[in-house]
Amino acid sequence: MSHTHHHSRSASDHRRSHNHDHRGDHDHQHRRGSTVRHPFSELLGGHSHDAADQIDDALEANRAGRRALLISLIGLGLTAALQAVVVLLSGSVALLGDTLHNVADALTAVPLLVAFRLARRPPNKRYTYGYGRAEDLAGLFVIAMIALSGVVTAYEAIDRLLHPHDVAHLWAVASAGLVGFFGNELVARYRIRVGRQIGSAALVADGLHARTDGFTSLAVLLGAGGVAIGWRWADPLVGLVITVAILSVLRSAVTQVGARLMDAVDPALVDQATKALAAVEGVKEVRELRIRWIGHRVRAEADITADPTLTITQAHELAHLAEDRLWAWIRRLNAANVHVSPVGAHAHPD
Repeated sequence: MSHTHHHSRSASDHRRSHNHDHRGDHDHQHRRGSTVRHPFSELLGGHSHDAADQIDDALEANRAGRRALLISLIGLGLTAALQAVVVLLSGSVALLGDTLHNVADALTAVPLLVAFRLARRPPNKRYTYGYGRAEDLAGLFVIAMIALSGVVTAYEAIDRLLHPHDVAHLWAVASAGLVGFFGNELVARYRIRVGRQIGSAALVADGLHARTDGFTSLAVLLGAGGVAIGWRWADPLVGLVITVAILSVLRSAVTQVGARLMDAVDPALVDQATKALAAVEGVKEVRELRIRWIGHRVRAEADITADPTLTITQAHELAHLAEDRLWAWIRRLNAANVHVSPVGAHAHPD
């Protein structure tokens, strides 16, 4: 008699389970502890291939993300405060715009903090997959802020080109621009690094946003240098060049966040995980394997076929083995859902 078995397991179920495929578990531990580079060691958006650099635990990843946002919020707040003092002394419109950019960049941490907090809520009858998507929606807000930074920078550059004006205390303006550049770049590197560690496209995009404001600060520095040697047009010209750089960063952020919203993953990972499932004893065919991001966690669903003479208990055990293999091959996995069908159950009659 043929049968169909449907089985799923969440991260908490996996941690409670003791009936693992020891060979797959051993391989997984080996990959976690080694620095050998694998093409499937990371999913979409990551650049670090060292497995030891990744954060897989859901709670720790959430804490790391919120910590990065809070630290960068304080750092950018201090940077903007120092620049505001120089704005009052110099009357520099360029530095004023840069200061406002840094304030806006700091404030993008707020919706992301809310999203990370929402992600901790358990699924319910209305949001059956949980609240992880809030993080990706916050990424759209970050993209909007990057685009706004580009528009404002271009507007200010064109306005200064058409209406040149003198700037007082050039040394202070240049120093404030330098502070803004290094402050933003440090925050950008920190956000991007943590974002890649926990698999958060939104946090990576927010880091790219900080980098765009660093470019704006650099424009202030270079523009002040040009004005100091008599090139009044230097400030607005550099501003236009920086606008082009911001558009490049915007494109990268749209690619990162857009891919997540479209459930994109690395095709190589799907191929490797499919091969791993097919190697499980008892699996006749992997009909389908789907992997998707929900925030900075991953959910996998597999449809496999098996011998139609298997009992329900045997099919249940096979589903466990298949799930263990998915946990071994997919980083940041939060839930696995395996469907077992008898061979021929999906055949279409002629």
